[in-house]
Parts: sequence; C-alpha cells; structure tokens
Amino acid sequence: MSERTLVINLNLDENLFKEIKQEVPDWNIIANKDIDKIQNELVEAEVVLHWKNATAPFLLEKNDRLKWIQTWSAGVNGLPLDALQRKNVTLTSANGVHAYPISETILALMLGLTRKIHTYVRQQQEKTWHNAGLKLEIHEKTIGIIGVGAIGQETAKIAKAFGMNVLGVRHSGKPTDHIDEMYTPDQLVDILPQCDFVVITLPLTEETTGMFGAEEFRQMKNSAFLINIGRGPIVKEDELIQALENQEIAGAGLDVFQVEPLPEASPLWTMDNVIVTPHTAGATEHYTERVIRDIFIPNLRHYLKYGAPEVNVVDFEKGY
Repeated sequence: MSERTLVINLNLDENLFKEIKQEVPDWNIIANKDIDKIQNELVEAEVVLHWKNATAPFLLEKNDRLKWIQTWSAGVNGLPLDALQRKNVTLTSANGVHAYPISETILALMLGLTRKIHTYVRQQQEKTWHNAGLKLEIHEKTIGIIGVGAIGQETAKIAKAFGMNVLGVRHSGKPTDHIDEMYTPDQLVDILPQCDFVVITLPLTEETTGMFGAEEFRQMKNSAFLINIGRGPIVKEDELIQALENQEIAGAGLDVFQVEPLPEASPLWTMDNVIVTPHTAGATEHYTERVIRDIFIPNLRHYLKYGAPEVNVVDFEKGY
C-alpha cells in the first residue's frame, strides 16, 4: 500500500506539527503555504488541512485519493460544495474556534454603540470635549441572538452576566443554556419587536441570504441596534443604510459586508451611529492551536479509527 499523505496548506509551528505527526507517524505530512511547491503532494493527498481555492485544480481534478478536507474557517460558503459532494469528500469546518473572540467582539460593539466609545474616539482626534448625549446601558436589556451555535451560546452566557433577557433563534427551536426563550427562523416577526439588540451569528446559505431587509428593520424598535458578525449578504445593505438614515433603528455594529473590503463610497463609513470593523471579529492569538488541538486532532483520531471525522461535519444540503 502506498504512503498516505496529509497536506497542510500553511507553515505550521514546529510543536503543532509534531503533535499531528505523533498521530500519524507513518504518513507523509507536508506543511507549506506555497502551493507551487506542494503540487505533487496535493495530487496525492488523502487529507487536507486548510482549503485554498488555488488548490482546487489539484484536489478536484487530478486527485483520486482525497477523502477529507478540514477547513480553516467556520464558514464554508466560499468552497465548491457541489464539487466536493460529487467527489464524495467529507468536509469539516472550524466552527467553534471563534466562540471566544467573536463573542467578545459582539459585546465590544454593543458596549461601544451604547457607551458611544466610537464617538469619543472621533472626538479625541478632534480634541473635542462633549458628552455626545451619552445615556444608554445594556444591563437588563433584551438581546436576540439569531443563530445559536457555539458563538451564540457564548454570547448568551456573557449577556446573562449583564442581567440581559436573552432570546435565541435556531432551526430546531431546542432550548439551551443561557437562552431564556428559543424561537425558530419562521418566528422572526415575534422576536424582533422585543429586542434592544439583534445579533446575527448565522452562516451564509440560500436560506439566510437577504434574510434581513426593510421589513425586518421595520419590525425592530427604533431604539434597537443591529450587530452582524455572520456574513454580509445576510443583510440587504442598501435597505440597512436606508433604515439607519431614516432612524428606523438606532445603529449598527458591522464586521461583515456584501462587498469586502467595504467600498470607499459606502455611507456606512461615515455614519455616526455605525461601527465598522474589517471582518476581524474572529481574529485571535489562539486561532491556530484551537483549530489543531480542539478540532483537527480529535477529528484525525476519529478518522483513523472509524474512517470518518466526527466534529463539525458539513451537511452539504444545508450548506453548513
């Protein structure tokens, strides 16, 4: 039997490389972000860690051994899901690795908007001393978390520390810790009017694309804030801008956009009631070790024992 190959599409820390090697000592393991230098290995790879679009010709067209791809991201909407499904490749995501940094970003955006931190930063640059009408708190307010996965659950836990009333939306409607009331996606009309903060933590799928538009903003309180750390196309951006300009909602904290980088001409850049961050909500010093130790190595052990990974297996029909 020929040697089994694992390709890691990045330059990996030596200690983490050794931890992986200990699991598969007899495998050929290559870790290199320079695709030109690993083309032969990509064609032979049985397992790939970290999908890159530039590897598609080698993995999808020339490779007849590929069994499993572990992505480096939680979202998989940018991958050729149909082609992978046809090729019968198992796909696992990095879902869960972002729970701490993104939940922190969500709370930072909520606090920044209510305590006007973004306004004060601008005033500091202008050496302006003004209270800017500061008055809002987040304690004991109502937060609606649209998409209660790992990020949503961690956000809910933190929100409870502020004494918040926490509402959640998930497909199953199944209750979970830290959520006071759980709803299903078809009940958005019931949850939105209650919320002081609407937090979108959904993946991008056919179902979620354009999920938030003019009608949803009209259902929200005029005093409510929208936080989107999911994917930009979930929100109809032009209709969000109109809702903000018409004061149908109080403001927005946005880490994701329909077009990225956000075009310079977008009004969102200069709106006083908007905080823009450059799709960095999941950035963390611990990202690599969490993907490797919490997801990939447990999956690799399960793959070796049972022939398939177990954690974060993507459902191609659902798109996540």
